Amino acid sequence: MYAIIATGGKQYKVAEGEILQIEKLKAEVGSEVEFDQVLMVADGDDFKIGMPYLSGAKVIGEVSSQERGDKITIIKFRRRKHYMRKQGHRQYFTSVKVKTIKSS
Repeated sequence: MYAIIATGGKQYKVAEGEILQIEKLKAEVGSEVEFDQVLMVADGDDFKIGMPYLSGAKVIGEVSSQERGDKITIIKFRRRKHYMRKQGHRQYFTSVKVKTIKSS
């Protein structure tokens, strides 16, 4: 059984027991989070597709950690113009372990 959820402006395919890294949530480590924007639930050959979301379906997960991603470097450069700008960024993310998928 798997589901497709929307959170943080992105869509994720999740299954029970899976750990996924999503945009930072305001939740404590060890607390439960509930995703109610479920786009699709599949159980074998049985598919339920929402328009746009399934009513009554939800995915429940547990926050396992709050972390930061790898550093990326942004460089703006114009050759022969004596122009260069360098900037770094580390994105925050939340690791969530999916506990259950409930369909309507």
